[in-house]
Amino acid sequence: MAKILGGTLRRNKPCVFAEGLGKQRFFRHGRSERGQQWMCYRYMGLSAWIFLSLYVCSSLFTFDWKPEKVRGFGHEIRRSVVRPRGLASSVVVEESFSPGRLNKNVFSDASGLSSDLKIYVYNLPSKYNEDWLVDSRCSSHLFAAEVAIHRALLESSVRVFDPEEADFFFVPVYVSCNFSTSNGFPSLGHARPLLSSAVEYISNIMPYWNRSGGVDHVFAATHDHGACFHAMEDVAVSDGIPSFLQRSIILQTFGVKGKHTCQDVEHVQIPPYVSPKSIQAALGSVTPQNQKRDIWVFFRGKMEIHPKNISGRIYSKGVRTAIWQKFGHNRKFYIKRKRFQDYQSEIVRSVFCLCPLGWAPWSPRIVESVALGCVPVIIADNISLPYSDVIPWHNISLTVPERDVAKLGKLLEKVAATNLTTIQRNLWKETNSQALLFTDPIQQGDATWQLLEALTRKLGRSHRNRTLSAL
Repeated sequence: MAKILGGTLRRNKPCVFAEGLGKQRFFRHGRSERGQQWMCYRYMGLSAWIFLSLYVCSSLFTFDWKPEKVRGFGHEIRRSVVRPRGLASSVVVEESFSPGRLNKNVFSDASGLSSDLKIYVYNLPSKYNEDWLVDSRCSSHLFAAEVAIHRALLESSVRVFDPEEADFFFVPVYVSCNFSTSNGFPSLGHARPLLSSAVEYISNIMPYWNRSGGVDHVFAATHDHGACFHAMEDVAVSDGIPSFLQRSIILQTFGVKGKHTCQDVEHVQIPPYVSPKSIQAALGSVTPQNQKRDIWVFFRGKMEIHPKNISGRIYSKGVRTAIWQKFGHNRKFYIKRKRFQDYQSEIVRSVFCLCPLGWAPWSPRIVESVALGCVPVIIADNISLPYSDVIPWHNISLTVPERDVAKLGKLLEKVAATNLTTIQRNLWKETNSQALLFTDPIQQGDATWQLLEALTRKLGRSHRNRTLSAL
């Protein structure tokens, strides 16, 4: 007798058959017909459970063979793509093949755009983008719009997988994530060779760069002086924009009124990156108009008491030093030089927020001030502001010439006595802050949506659009 699972197993017992009603039928191993049926049902249930488990597990990943035709090579490349599906997915995706194209149906975030727009996003080797994300600052610092835009486009309904259908081609290279300097800011020394390598790569594997010379290709340059790739303006101007980018479209935070070497290229001026989550955390459940504002004038940031002369350059052109010297001990001015991680909680308590230039005219303080309901006081001569066709900057902010910094107190008192209420009412409209924040996924009216709208006005550069117009 062998003990199995607490029972006994009878070996080689002959089957016994009993005839007539009310009599059980016995089989080999001594089981009755009812017992045999019960075991059969049990096995069927177990089999169904195993089959269902395997089906659910296999449905979490699907393998789609996406044909990517490479002209000039005389063959077709097919690559399998594993797409996660299930509760963790942020976008419901259904993909199907039809001759010569791949259709992707997602919830449309392109509603309201002036024209139909299609963008192909190059799938570059990870050394150009994803590898840089090991440093968390890459996706969260003031230059991180390059990451936010890439992520948003990957899930956007304007994205196409067939490059033949594209109006524009986005080249996702993260050049602002090399945090190798001692001051905590990214180094840009690698930017030109990294971008040049990416252009060489895409021109070798696909025909679209060579077809247009890069006219319909889009790059992000989200640092101090755009595609000139240097923090110091004189050096940036001297170096200029690399020749291989001069025909492309640049998404850049840098912008000034009039001509400038570093914007002498087709471009869209975009806002610097500020985390929407940090803004929401600072506001809490209280809207900007209902916040208690007990700080009259606020600024926290780098201010040199004795500004250093770096090869003839003085940080902020001396403006921040002048602010400190004139108002550092004024009780109406909350001026701080030391870093404070929770500084946005101070902005949300403030009426006026100073936004002086640094090495470049633009600053993330402008975005933070608008989003948190503090009137931006912009001190940067000749600055151009992002999305000025949508955001009424002259109605929601103040601009003070650099030479008039010493007069800030009187100027702000005059505003408070005349039209502060009107400025605040205009500032607190939700559409202003929405247009300056990169949300994930894209929302109609947000910063990525605004740049897509700007690209619709550049469809004359699209090879596809010109081809269709000629038909």
